[in-house]
Amino acid sequence: MITPLAERLRPTQLDEIAGQEHLLSEKGLIKTTLLQKKPLSLLLWGPPGSGKTTLALAYSKAFDARFISMSAVSHATSDVKSIIQDLQTHPLLQKQITILFVDEIHRWNKAQQDLFLPYLEAGLFILIGATTENPSFALNNALLSRFRVLQLYSLNSSSLHKIISRYEEKYTKLLLSPKAKEMLITAAQGDGRHLINLIENLEPLLTKKQLIEEQDLLLLLQKKSPLYDRQSDQHYQLISALHKSIRGSDPDAALYWLARMLNAGEDPQFLARRFIRMAVEDIGLADPQALGLALHAWEAFAQLGAPEAELALAQAAVYLALSPKSNALYVAFNQAKELAKETSHLPPPAFLINSVTKLDSELGHGEGYQYDHDLPFAFSGQNYFPQDLIRHKFYHPKSYGFEREMQKRVSYFEQLRKKNPPS
Repeated sequence: MITPLAERLRPTQLDEIAGQEHLLSEKGLIKTTLLQKKPLSLLLWGPPGSGKTTLALAYSKAFDARFISMSAVSHATSDVKSIIQDLQTHPLLQKQITILFVDEIHRWNKAQQDLFLPYLEAGLFILIGATTENPSFALNNALLSRFRVLQLYSLNSSSLHKIISRYEEKYTKLLLSPKAKEMLITAAQGDGRHLINLIENLEPLLTKKQLIEEQDLLLLLQKKSPLYDRQSDQHYQLISALHKSIRGSDPDAALYWLARMLNAGEDPQFLARRFIRMAVEDIGLADPQALGLALHAWEAFAQLGAPEAELALAQAAVYLALSPKSNALYVAFNQAKELAKETSHLPPPAFLINSVTKLDSELGHGEGYQYDHDLPFAFSGQNYFPQDLIRHKFYHPKSYGFEREMQKRVSYFEQLRKKNPPS
Protein backbone atom coordinates (compact mmCIF):
# COMPACT_ATOMS: atom_id res chain seq x y z
CA MET A 1 0.00 0.00 0.00
CA ILE A 2 1.41 3.37 -1.06
CA THR A 3 0.73 6.22 1.37
CA PRO A 4 -0.57 9.30 -0.48
CA LEU A 5 1.80 12.24 -0.63
CA ALA A 6 -0.67 14.39 1.32
CA GLU A 7 -0.33 12.02 4.28
CA ARG A 8 3.45 11.83 4.01
CA LEU A 9 3.72 15.63 3.98
CA ARG A 10 1.20 16.24 6.76
CA PRO A 11 2.76 18.35 9.56
CA THR A 12 2.63 16.91 13.07
CA GLN A 13 3.65 20.08 14.94
CA LEU A 14 1.56 23.23 15.19
CA ASP A 15 4.45 25.48 14.13
CA GLU A 16 4.86 23.47 10.90
CA ILE A 17 1.31 24.19 9.69
CA ALA A 18 0.89 26.46 6.67
CA GLY A 19 -1.64 29.25 7.05
CA GLN A 20 -4.23 30.00 9.76
CA GLU A 21 -1.93 32.51 11.47
CA HIS A 22 -4.95 34.06 13.23
CA LEU A 23 -5.22 30.82 15.24
CA LEU A 24 -1.59 29.76 15.49
CA SER A 25 0.19 33.03 16.31
CA GLU A 26 1.39 33.68 19.86
CA LYS A 27 -1.87 35.51 20.62
CA GLY A 28 -4.06 33.06 18.69
CA LEU A 29 -6.59 30.88 20.45
CA ILE A 30 -4.67 27.64 19.87
CA LYS A 31 -1.50 28.94 21.53
CA THR A 32 -3.55 30.48 24.35
CA THR A 33 -5.23 27.14 25.00
CA LEU A 34 -1.85 25.39 25.12
CA LEU A 35 -0.64 27.81 27.78
CA GLN A 36 -3.70 27.02 29.88
CA LYS A 37 -2.88 23.30 29.49
CA LYS A 38 -6.56 22.46 29.10
CA PRO A 39 -7.76 21.23 25.69
CA LEU A 40 -11.10 22.50 24.45
CA SER A 41 -13.63 20.78 22.23
CA LEU A 42 -13.31 22.53 18.88
CA LEU A 43 -15.33 22.84 15.72
CA LEU A 44 -13.03 23.56 12.78
CA TRP A 45 -15.04 25.27 10.05
CA GLY A 46 -13.37 25.93 6.73
CA PRO A 47 -13.15 25.08 3.03
CA PRO A 48 -11.58 21.87 1.69
CA GLY A 49 -7.80 21.76 1.97
CA SER A 50 -7.55 24.49 4.61
CA GLY A 51 -5.87 22.17 7.13
CA LYS A 52 -8.69 21.09 9.45
CA THR A 53 -7.48 17.50 9.90
CA THR A 54 -3.84 18.59 10.19
CA LEU A 55 -4.69 21.17 12.85
CA ALA A 56 -6.68 18.60 14.84
CA LEU A 57 -3.81 16.10 14.73
CA ALA A 58 -1.14 18.63 15.74
CA TYR A 59 -3.41 20.03 18.49
CA SER A 60 -3.81 16.53 19.88
CA LYS A 61 -0.07 15.89 19.79
CA ALA A 62 0.62 19.18 21.59
CA PHE A 63 -1.44 17.88 24.52
CA ASP A 64 0.10 14.39 24.29
CA ALA A 65 -3.43 13.07 23.82
CA ARG A 66 -4.67 9.82 22.32
CA PHE A 67 -5.99 10.76 18.85
CA ILE A 68 -8.90 8.81 17.37
CA SER A 69 -9.94 9.87 13.89
CA MET A 70 -13.13 9.02 12.02
CA SER A 71 -15.25 10.41 9.21
CA ALA A 72 -19.01 10.86 9.29
CA VAL A 73 -18.99 9.75 5.64
CA SER A 74 -17.51 6.29 6.25
CA HIS A 75 -18.27 5.67 9.93
CA ALA A 76 -21.55 5.16 11.73
CA THR A 77 -22.60 6.16 15.23
CA SER A 78 -22.13 2.50 16.20
CA ASP A 79 -18.38 3.11 15.77
CA VAL A 80 -18.61 6.00 18.23
CA LYS A 81 -20.49 3.80 20.70
CA SER A 82 -17.74 1.19 20.45
CA ILE A 83 -15.09 3.82 21.29
CA ILE A 84 -17.17 5.07 24.21
CA GLN A 85 -17.56 1.53 25.54
CA ASP A 86 -13.79 0.96 25.38
CA LEU A 87 -13.13 4.17 27.30
CA GLN A 88 -15.72 3.33 29.94
CA THR A 89 -14.64 -0.28 30.48
CA HIS A 90 -10.88 0.32 30.53
CA PRO A 91 -10.05 2.82 33.32
CA LEU A 92 -6.40 2.92 32.26
CA LEU A 93 -7.45 4.59 29.00
CA GLN A 94 -8.98 7.44 30.99
CA LYS A 95 -5.61 8.38 32.49
CA GLN A 96 -4.63 9.91 29.15
CA ILE A 97 -6.64 12.62 27.38
CA THR A 98 -8.58 11.21 24.43
CA ILE A 99 -9.35 13.47 21.50
CA LEU A 100 -12.01 12.16 19.13
CA PHE A 101 -11.84 13.79 15.70
CA VAL A 102 -14.89 13.56 13.42
CA ASP A 103 -14.36 14.80 9.89
CA GLU A 104 -17.41 16.15 8.03
CA ILE A 105 -19.41 15.98 11.25
CA HIS A 106 -22.28 17.79 9.50
CA ARG A 107 -22.99 14.58 7.54
CA TRP A 108 -24.51 13.05 10.68
CA ASN A 109 -28.04 14.23 11.28
CA LYS A 110 -28.99 16.13 14.40
CA ALA A 111 -30.31 13.05 16.19
CA GLN A 112 -26.99 11.27 15.58
CA GLN A 113 -25.09 14.32 16.84
CA ASP A 114 -26.94 14.10 20.17
CA LEU A 115 -24.98 10.93 20.96
CA PHE A 116 -21.95 12.99 22.01
CA LEU A 117 -23.70 15.22 24.54
CA PRO A 118 -23.67 13.16 27.78
CA TYR A 119 -20.07 12.03 27.28
CA LEU A 120 -18.83 15.55 26.61
CA GLU A 121 -20.59 16.65 29.80
CA ALA A 122 -18.91 13.81 31.69
CA GLY A 123 -15.50 14.72 30.25
CA LEU A 124 -14.94 11.24 28.81
CA PHE A 125 -13.22 12.72 25.75
CA ILE A 126 -12.51 15.96 23.91
CA LEU A 127 -14.38 16.27 20.61
CA ILE A 128 -13.01 18.02 17.54
CA GLY A 129 -15.38 18.27 14.59
CA ALA A 130 -14.52 19.43 11.09
CA THR A 131 -17.04 20.87 8.67
CA THR A 132 -17.21 22.83 5.43
CA GLU A 133 -20.78 23.91 6.20
CA ASN A 134 -22.09 26.83 8.25
CA PRO A 135 -22.23 25.40 11.81
CA SER A 136 -25.41 27.34 12.60
CA PHE A 137 -27.25 25.21 10.05
CA ALA A 138 -25.15 22.03 10.06
CA LEU A 139 -25.11 21.25 13.79
CA ASN A 140 -27.80 21.15 16.42
CA ASN A 141 -27.68 23.92 19.00
CA ALA A 142 -27.01 21.61 21.94
CA LEU A 143 -23.82 20.23 20.40
CA LEU A 144 -22.76 23.57 18.94
CA SER A 145 -22.87 25.15 22.41
CA ARG A 146 -20.22 22.64 23.60
CA PHE A 147 -17.76 23.68 20.88
CA ARG A 148 -15.39 26.57 20.47
CA VAL A 149 -15.92 27.36 16.78
CA LEU A 150 -12.73 28.19 14.88
CA GLN A 151 -12.99 29.42 11.30
CA LEU A 152 -10.23 28.40 8.91
CA TYR A 153 -9.62 30.13 5.59
CA SER A 154 -8.37 29.08 2.17
CA LEU A 155 -4.59 29.17 2.02
CA ASN A 156 -2.97 32.24 0.51
CA SER A 157 -0.05 32.19 -1.91
CA SER A 158 2.53 32.45 0.89
CA SER A 159 1.07 29.43 2.70
CA LEU A 160 0.98 27.37 -0.49
CA HIS A 161 4.62 28.27 -1.17
CA LYS A 162 5.38 26.97 2.32
CA ILE A 163 3.88 23.60 1.35
CA ILE A 164 6.04 23.47 -1.78
CA SER A 165 9.11 24.28 0.31
CA ARG A 166 8.21 21.49 2.71
CA TYR A 167 8.00 19.07 -0.21
CA GLU A 168 11.34 20.22 -1.62
CA GLU A 169 13.07 19.94 1.76
CA LYS A 170 11.76 16.42 2.28
CA TYR A 171 12.07 15.07 -1.27
CA THR A 172 13.52 16.99 -4.20
CA LYS A 173 13.46 20.41 -5.79
CA LEU A 174 10.67 21.02 -8.30
CA LEU A 175 12.20 22.12 -11.58
CA LEU A 176 9.65 24.82 -12.32
CA SER A 177 10.30 28.27 -13.67
CA PRO A 178 9.07 31.07 -11.35
CA LYS A 179 6.03 31.67 -13.59
CA ALA A 180 5.25 27.95 -13.76
CA LYS A 181 5.44 27.71 -9.97
CA GLU A 182 2.99 30.61 -9.66
CA MET A 183 0.68 28.84 -12.12
CA LEU A 184 0.78 25.73 -9.92
CA ILE A 185 -0.09 27.88 -6.90
CA THR A 186 -2.98 29.46 -8.80
CA ALA A 187 -4.28 26.06 -9.93
CA ALA A 188 -4.52 24.96 -6.28
CA GLN A 189 -7.13 27.70 -5.63
CA GLY A 190 -6.24 28.00 -1.95
CA ASP A 191 -6.58 24.25 -1.33
CA GLY A 192 -3.44 22.76 0.22
CA ARG A 193 -4.51 19.18 -0.39
CA HIS A 194 -5.23 19.95 -4.03
CA LEU A 195 -1.76 21.48 -4.41
CA ILE A 196 -0.12 18.36 -2.99
CA ASN A 197 -2.25 16.14 -5.23
CA LEU A 198 -1.20 18.20 -8.26
CA ILE A 199 2.45 17.78 -7.30
CA GLU A 200 1.94 14.05 -6.83
CA ASN A 201 0.19 13.66 -10.19
CA LEU A 202 2.85 15.66 -12.00
CA GLU A 203 5.76 14.35 -9.93
CA PRO A 204 7.32 12.11 -12.64
CA LEU A 205 7.78 15.13 -14.91
CA LEU A 206 8.47 17.73 -12.24
CA THR A 207 11.46 15.83 -10.89
CA LYS A 208 13.21 15.46 -14.26
CA LYS A 209 16.31 17.50 -15.00
CA GLN A 210 14.60 19.67 -17.63
CA LEU A 211 13.09 22.93 -16.36
CA ILE A 212 9.33 23.10 -16.94
CA GLU A 213 8.08 26.43 -18.26
CA GLU A 214 4.67 28.02 -17.87
CA GLN A 215 3.27 26.81 -21.21
CA ASP A 216 4.43 23.23 -20.55
CA LEU A 217 2.75 23.16 -17.14
CA LEU A 218 -0.45 24.57 -18.63
CA LEU A 219 -0.69 21.57 -20.97
CA LEU A 220 -0.02 19.17 -18.12
CA LEU A 221 -2.61 20.74 -15.83
CA GLN A 222 -5.25 20.65 -18.55
CA LYS A 223 -4.86 16.90 -18.80
CA LYS A 224 -5.83 16.43 -15.19
CA SER A 225 -9.47 16.25 -14.12
CA PRO A 226 -10.34 18.91 -11.55
CA LEU A 227 -11.14 17.66 -8.08
CA TYR A 228 -14.79 17.88 -7.09
CA ASP A 229 -15.59 19.97 -4.06
CA ARG A 230 -18.46 22.20 -3.08
CA GLN A 231 -16.51 25.33 -3.93
CA SER A 232 -15.57 24.22 -7.45
CA ASP A 233 -16.97 25.06 -10.87
CA GLN A 234 -17.98 21.42 -11.28
CA HIS A 235 -20.22 21.72 -8.22
CA TYR A 236 -22.07 24.67 -9.76
CA GLN A 237 -22.24 22.98 -13.16
CA LEU A 238 -23.84 19.86 -11.71
CA ILE A 239 -26.38 21.70 -9.57
CA SER A 240 -27.27 23.81 -12.61
CA ALA A 241 -27.82 20.64 -14.65
CA LEU A 242 -30.00 19.15 -11.89
CA HIS A 243 -32.05 22.31 -11.44
CA LYS A 244 -32.65 22.77 -15.17
CA SER A 245 -33.55 19.09 -15.66
CA ILE A 246 -36.27 19.45 -13.03
CA ARG A 247 -37.42 22.76 -14.48
CA GLY A 248 -37.50 21.04 -17.88
CA SER A 249 -39.75 18.25 -16.49
CA ASP A 250 -37.27 15.42 -17.19
CA PRO A 251 -37.39 13.01 -14.21
CA ASP A 252 -34.77 10.66 -15.66
CA ALA A 253 -32.19 13.39 -16.19
CA ALA A 254 -33.01 14.74 -12.72
CA LEU A 255 -32.28 11.32 -11.18
CA TYR A 256 -29.03 11.06 -13.15
CA TRP A 257 -27.68 14.43 -12.02
CA LEU A 258 -28.85 13.81 -8.46
CA ALA A 259 -26.93 10.51 -8.46
CA ARG A 260 -23.86 12.23 -9.94
CA MET A 261 -23.82 14.79 -7.14
CA LEU A 262 -24.38 12.27 -4.35
CA ASN A 263 -21.68 9.97 -5.75
CA ALA A 264 -19.29 12.92 -5.82
CA GLY A 265 -19.88 13.58 -2.13
CA GLU A 266 -22.37 16.43 -2.27
CA ASP A 267 -24.10 17.28 1.01
CA PRO A 268 -27.68 15.88 0.83
CA GLN A 269 -28.93 18.76 2.97
CA PHE A 270 -27.71 21.22 0.33
CA LEU A 271 -29.70 19.29 -2.30
CA ALA A 272 -32.80 19.20 -0.09
CA ARG A 273 -32.60 22.97 0.40
CA ARG A 274 -32.21 23.42 -3.36
CA PHE A 275 -35.36 21.33 -3.93
CA ILE A 276 -37.26 23.66 -1.60
CA ARG A 277 -36.09 26.59 -3.70
CA MET A 278 -37.17 24.83 -6.91
CA ALA A 279 -40.60 24.11 -5.43
CA VAL A 280 -41.30 27.79 -4.81
CA GLU A 281 -39.46 29.32 -7.79
CA ASP A 282 -40.29 26.95 -10.63
CA ILE A 283 -43.56 25.34 -9.51
CA GLY A 284 -45.17 27.67 -7.02
CA LEU A 285 -48.94 27.47 -6.84
CA ALA A 286 -49.16 25.33 -9.99
CA ASP A 287 -48.75 22.47 -7.48
CA PRO A 288 -48.85 23.67 -3.85
CA GLN A 289 -47.96 20.16 -2.64
CA ALA A 290 -44.49 20.40 -4.21
CA LEU A 291 -43.20 22.60 -1.38
CA GLY A 292 -44.51 20.17 1.23
CA LEU A 293 -42.84 17.22 -0.46
CA ALA A 294 -39.51 19.07 -0.69
CA LEU A 295 -39.74 19.95 3.01
CA HIS A 296 -40.53 16.31 3.83
CA ALA A 297 -37.39 15.22 1.94
CA TRP A 298 -35.33 17.64 4.03
CA GLU A 299 -36.95 16.36 7.22
CA ALA A 300 -36.38 12.73 6.15
CA PHE A 301 -32.66 13.39 5.89
CA ALA A 302 -32.64 15.07 9.30
CA GLN A 303 -34.25 11.96 10.81
CA LEU A 304 -32.59 9.15 8.83
CA GLY A 305 -29.31 10.53 7.58
CA ALA A 306 -27.37 9.14 4.63
CA PRO A 307 -27.62 6.82 2.79
CA GLU A 308 -31.20 5.85 3.72
CA ALA A 309 -32.62 9.33 3.11
CA GLU A 310 -31.16 9.56 -0.40
CA LEU A 311 -34.28 7.81 -1.69
CA ALA A 312 -36.39 10.63 -0.24
CA LEU A 313 -34.33 13.07 -2.32
CA ALA A 314 -34.92 10.91 -5.40
CA GLN A 315 -38.65 10.92 -4.68
CA ALA A 316 -38.65 14.70 -4.40
CA ALA A 317 -36.63 15.07 -7.62
CA VAL A 318 -39.10 12.98 -9.63
CA TYR A 319 -42.15 14.70 -8.12
CA LEU A 320 -40.78 18.17 -8.79
CA ALA A 321 -39.79 17.23 -12.34
CA LEU A 322 -43.31 15.96 -13.11
CA SER A 323 -45.12 18.86 -11.44
CA PRO A 324 -46.65 21.59 -13.63
CA LYS A 325 -44.28 24.53 -13.81
CA SER A 326 -45.05 28.16 -13.09
CA ASN A 327 -42.90 31.13 -12.14
CA ALA A 328 -45.94 33.41 -11.82
CA LEU A 329 -45.54 33.76 -8.05
CA TYR A 330 -41.79 34.34 -8.37
CA VAL A 331 -42.31 37.10 -10.96
CA ALA A 332 -45.19 38.65 -9.00
CA PHE A 333 -43.24 38.87 -5.75
CA ASN A 334 -40.19 40.38 -7.45
CA GLN A 335 -42.41 43.04 -9.03
CA ALA A 336 -44.03 43.72 -5.65
CA LYS A 337 -40.59 44.10 -4.03
CA GLU A 338 -39.51 46.60 -6.68
CA LEU A 339 -42.65 48.71 -6.22
CA ALA A 340 -42.33 48.49 -2.42
CA LYS A 341 -38.75 49.76 -2.69
CA GLU A 342 -39.83 52.71 -4.84
CA THR A 343 -42.81 53.67 -2.64
CA SER A 344 -41.47 52.88 0.84
CA HIS A 345 -42.37 56.41 1.98
CA LEU A 346 -46.12 55.91 1.51
CA PRO A 347 -48.11 55.09 4.67
CA PRO A 348 -50.99 52.62 4.78
CA PRO A 349 -54.41 54.19 4.17
CA ALA A 350 -55.94 55.54 7.39
CA PHE A 351 -58.81 53.03 7.43
CA LEU A 352 -56.32 50.12 7.69
CA ILE A 353 -54.60 51.51 10.81
CA ASN A 354 -56.01 50.30 14.12
CA SER A 355 -57.48 53.04 16.26
CA VAL A 356 -56.10 52.56 19.77
CA THR A 357 -55.66 56.01 21.28
CA LYS A 358 -57.63 59.25 21.28
CA LEU A 359 -55.10 60.69 18.86
CA ASP A 360 -55.74 57.78 16.49
CA SER A 361 -59.44 58.66 16.49
CA GLU A 362 -58.69 62.31 15.82
CA LEU A 363 -56.50 61.29 12.88
CA GLY A 364 -59.29 59.15 11.45
CA HIS A 365 -57.51 55.86 11.92
CA GLY A 366 -59.84 52.93 11.31
CA GLU A 367 -62.64 55.08 9.87
CA GLY A 368 -64.30 53.56 6.84
CA TYR A 369 -62.86 50.08 7.29
CA GLN A 370 -65.35 47.43 6.21
CA TYR A 371 -65.23 44.09 8.01
CA ASP A 372 -65.36 41.64 5.12
CA HIS A 373 -67.06 38.84 7.08
CA ASP A 374 -70.13 41.04 7.60
CA LEU A 375 -70.58 41.62 3.87
CA PRO A 376 -72.07 39.52 1.04
CA PHE A 377 -69.53 36.98 -0.24
CA ALA A 378 -67.21 38.18 2.61
CA PHE A 379 -65.71 40.74 0.25
CA SER A 380 -65.64 44.54 0.49
CA GLY A 381 -63.57 45.37 -2.58
CA GLN A 382 -61.71 48.14 -0.75
CA ASN A 383 -58.38 49.34 -2.10
CA TYR A 384 -55.71 48.17 0.36
CA PHE A 385 -52.81 49.89 -1.40
CA PRO A 386 -51.49 53.25 -0.12
CA GLN A 387 -53.85 56.15 -0.81
CA ASP A 388 -51.57 57.77 -3.40
CA LEU A 389 -50.90 54.51 -5.22
CA ILE A 390 -53.23 52.99 -7.78
CA ARG A 391 -54.03 49.32 -7.35
CA HIS A 392 -51.41 47.13 -9.06
CA LYS A 393 -51.85 43.63 -10.42
CA PHE A 394 -48.75 41.49 -9.84
CA TYR A 395 -50.02 37.93 -9.79
CA HIS A 396 -50.97 36.44 -13.16
CA PRO A 397 -51.59 32.71 -12.62
CA LYS A 398 -51.01 30.27 -15.45
CA SER A 399 -53.87 28.43 -17.12
CA TYR A 400 -52.71 24.93 -16.06
CA GLY A 401 -52.02 22.95 -12.93
CA PHE A 402 -53.56 24.22 -9.70
CA GLU A 403 -53.00 27.76 -10.94
CA ARG A 404 -55.94 27.16 -13.27
CA GLU A 405 -58.05 27.14 -10.10
CA MET A 406 -56.17 30.20 -8.80
CA GLN A 407 -56.94 31.94 -12.10
CA LYS A 408 -60.66 31.31 -11.54
CA ARG A 409 -60.41 32.75 -8.03
CA VAL A 410 -58.57 35.85 -9.23
CA SER A 411 -61.26 36.39 -11.92
CA TYR A 412 -64.02 35.84 -9.35
CA PHE A 413 -62.76 38.57 -7.03
CA GLU A 414 -62.04 40.89 -9.96
CA GLN A 415 -65.69 40.59 -11.03
CA LEU A 416 -66.88 41.33 -7.50
CA ARG A 417 -64.53 44.31 -7.37
CA LYS A 418 -66.06 45.69 -10.60
CA LYS A 419 -69.58 45.27 -9.19
CA ASN A 420 -68.59 46.97 -5.94
CA PRO A 421 -65.90 49.52 -6.84
CA PRO A 422 -64.21 51.19 -3.85
CA SER A 423 -65.67 54.59 -3.02
